[in-house]
Amino acid sequence: MTKVLLASNNQKKLDELRRILAPIVPGIEVLGLADVAPYPEPAETEPTFEGNALLKARAAVAATGLPSIADDSGICVEALNGMPGVLSARWSGPAKDNHANNVLLLGQLEDVPDERRGASFVAAVAFCRPGAQDEIVVGEMPGSVGRELRGSNGFGYDVLFVAEGYDRTTAELSVEEKDAISHRGKALRAIAPIVAKALGA
Repeated sequence: MTKVLLASNNQKKLDELRRILAPIVPGIEVLGLADVAPYPEPAETEPTFEGNALLKARAAVAATGLPSIADDSGICVEALNGMPGVLSARWSGPAKDNHANNVLLLGQLEDVPDERRGASFVAAVAFCRPGAQDEIVVGEMPGSVGRELRGSNGFGYDVLFVAEGYDRTTAELSVEEKDAISHRGKALRAIAPIVAKALGA
């Protein structure tokens, strides 16, 4: 069985990648960081999603020798000049507290009218393997920031984000609905055929 490592401990990201890769790359086994020997993960010091995704994928290849996929993603809010952006996970501090991040973002947009609450979820996904050229793709999901936390599916800012054309937050969508429109889903579907070709699947 062909193996590829997703450089993440996030079970929901692993599940998402497995769902998307399975029909495109039959017989592939997607491993997470819990499935390999621990190694020092790099700090996300790059100013772009692409840069951080490459940092993580390259570190995974160097540590394990496995073909590796890594992502970096976040929410870019128009009224905040594209922030939180690459700081999305630690917007309220270094603890990566999803609830605190959402509450802070709500507070920052409290006086912003609905027509100026536009935002996009952006995901960069990098694929790296020994002795080969790095590949990177970007997916985007446009929408807006709601005024209250709603829903129990998803993670991060899903409870606040309303995708374009929907009246529910992405945390209120089914897994299938979210996969079809999400920034990460788009990026993973774009990287999947590249992975399949590279691994000879």
